[in-house]
Amino acid sequence: MSVFGNIMSSIFGHAKAQTTQTAPPTPGKPAAGGAATSGPAAQGAGATASSTPKPGATPSAAQPQVDVEAVLTKLASQNKEKLDWRRSIVDLMKLLDLDSSQSARKELAKELNYTGDTNDSAKMNVWLHKQVMVKLAENGGKVPDSLKV
Repeated sequence: MSVFGNIMSSIFGHAKAQTTQTAPPTPGKPAAGGAATSGPAAQGAGATASSTPKPGATPSAAQPQVDVEAVLTKLASQNKEKLDWRRSIVDLMKLLDLDSSQSARKELAKELNYTGDTNDSAKMNVWLHKQVMVKLAENGGKVPDSLKV
């Protein structure tokens, strides 16, 4: 799976786990999010005649939006290390228990079409954080504007 795919799966997976724990399904109704997941198996899953995707929409766009800030804030509150996930791509990846090494971030930069110098890690990291937040929003995440700048 791609680095961004791992980020998205981790956040959306935690959101699904939180929803399942806080809102058990009522008889005759599926749990929040239905049968679809955010992973590759979800492609095409959960689509019904009443849920026609919009042009350019992703499968996760048909699901309820995931509150990215709430998921990450909750994870941060449960983490013993103080991580500045709101500004740091490294801390964001650490919070999600993902590889935050320079090579992983360079791979993420490649995936997200970074055109700058990947050896200028400070500049690349700032760009990566913004792009990850933008991409999360494009893929069904509710991300405050303050995290996309």
